[in-house]
Amino acid sequence: MAETKIALLPDRGVVSVTGADARKLLQGVITNDMDLIDTQSALYAGLLTPQGKILFDFFVVKAPDGFCLETSRATAADLAERLKMYKLRAAVEIADVSTDYTVAAIWGGEYAPRAKDPAPLWFADPRLPGMGYRELATLRSDWALGGEASDSATQEEYHAHRIALGVPEGGRDFGFGEAFPHEALFDQLHGVSFEKGCYVGQEVVSRMQNRGTARRRIVPVISDGPLPDGGSAIKAGGVEIGTLGSTAENRGLAMLRLDRVAEFAAKGEALRTADVELRVELPPWASFQIETKTAGTGA
Repeated sequence: MAETKIALLPDRGVVSVTGADARKLLQGVITNDMDLIDTQSALYAGLLTPQGKILFDFFVVKAPDGFCLETSRATAADLAERLKMYKLRAAVEIADVSTDYTVAAIWGGEYAPRAKDPAPLWFADPRLPGMGYRELATLRSDWALGGEASDSATQEEYHAHRIALGVPEGGRDFGFGEAFPHEALFDQLHGVSFEKGCYVGQEVVSRMQNRGTARRRIVPVISDGPLPDGGSAIKAGGVEIGTLGSTAENRGLAMLRLDRVAEFAAKGEALRTADVELRVELPPWASFQIETKTAGTGA
């Protein structure tokens, strides 16, 4: 069986940002640094509320006449309208072009598009090397996926791959308008710059970074049997401390209060959701830890 897997992602959309001021506009509002686009094929980023919560997450990739933002198809039109709010008199054109593109995820092996003229937009997933590649293709690009070196895969297989690596996705593992970037692992997955200038919500994000106040995080969880669908509460000792996100068989992602996880672990209380016992399994790339507490000391 071929190593490279290719899955179409019909739930992903595209917003185009074109014009002389496209780069300047994005630099002023998104969480990541547009200067990085000169040295890497794409960025992972978000657009926040003034209070620092994630309204949209997306990839930014160069296009012949500007940039394309690959995002949730369900929120692509809203993202386009939100960007227009910040346009003012800038020389920028913004449009939801989701119907013009087919989005695919490619992982498990090497990949390069076969179409050359015009070439499709494709890039290495900037979050983790193991995530593979993404491709945004149009009918004009004469897209031809597959071949002897690749196998077709389902969208569910892609999400199982993502979950196994511990990579969350907006709308599945955190609600838009509900989570801060640190909680959604933007700081771990190259989705936020702490060196660039101001952007919407930047003060809150910088404060959380400097003070280390991210008590909630999305982390991988594992059980001995199948997990229920996402959305159920996670409890320990009868106390709700988080929510289950996306799942694939016995693995899932969950938004958890890590301080409470440590507290109940010290008491010997297991995590449970819908009568299923869970264990937290931090990914090897995570720079944060669940601090061990000693029962009875609160330390």
